Amino acid sequence: MELIIISGLSGAGKSVALRTLEDIGYVCIDNLPLFLLHDLALGLKETRPEGGDGRGGTAIGIDARSGPELLDQVPGVIEALEGQGIQIRVLFLDADTPTLVSRFSETRRKHPLTSADRPLAEAIELERRLLEPLRLVAASQIDTSGTNVHELKELVRGNLNRKGRGQAPLLLQSFGFKNGIPATADFVFDLRCLPNPHWQPGLRPLSGKDQEVAEFLERSPEVMEMRDDLIAFLDRWLPRFETDGRSYLTIGIGCTGGRHRSVYMVEALSRHLETRGHQILVRHRELGREPLRESARAFDPELRRELG
Repeated sequence: MELIIISGLSGAGKSVALRTLEDIGYVCIDNLPLFLLHDLALGLKETRPEGGDGRGGTAIGIDARSGPELLDQVPGVIEALEGQGIQIRVLFLDADTPTLVSRFSETRRKHPLTSADRPLAEAIELERRLLEPLRLVAASQIDTSGTNVHELKELVRGNLNRKGRGQAPLLLQSFGFKNGIPATADFVFDLRCLPNPHWQPGLRPLSGKDQEVAEFLERSPEVMEMRDDLIAFLDRWLPRFETDGRSYLTIGIGCTGGRHRSVYMVEALSRHLETRGHQILVRHRELGREPLRESARAFDPELRRELG
């Protein structure tokens, strides 16, 4: 049987992930006390042997509330259970501290580790340290910074739908180096050496999704060489990772601001990889951080309710 463990930081979307699994047929248990993990897994092996395919599969949520003093013992428990024929997959959800602070402020929820002498930012960093043993044994990590509810649901389903498919689901993410490299990227490619549409007044307010920006970039031999080289690299090496059993791959494409060159390249790579039969999810991190996102019209109310 297969048991899915959903863990990660409070506010990173564990409840959304568990509800996503519940919607596709998993029995889900949130905030399981850690001293019950071993006995629960053995009991499930006896009563739900089919598991893992959405017809009798089980997922449990484990976080700092489950028993902070026992978290460092979880990797050993997992190893012991796997030795008894139980397949355990850990999916770890993370987000950067400013995003988590913003989410708790928006939802007005209390972080489980805050106290009279421990403010929110310190509680987040304490939880990050406590959960480090689980992060290290996770088969997949998802950075939900800038991710809305619908994207997170698709990421979770992509992680679980690996069986029976020829290619691993791929997340292509554009980003700006000025805001940091995505924490969970498997590959990171730097496009800052390419001509920058930002310095063209007519192109500056546009993005790499716009035809005018694409035409500007495609007139550059360097851009076309970079695109062809990236396609050749991915066509050659992605099958090796899939053969190795990777359930999900994240490819980060970065430029300075994350609006033009990286967005264009992600869109171009996505079109190519889709023709090869890959499952593709595209995210443009910096486009989601524009000021408009903070307005009531652009801010996803479901994100406020569920990513907390």
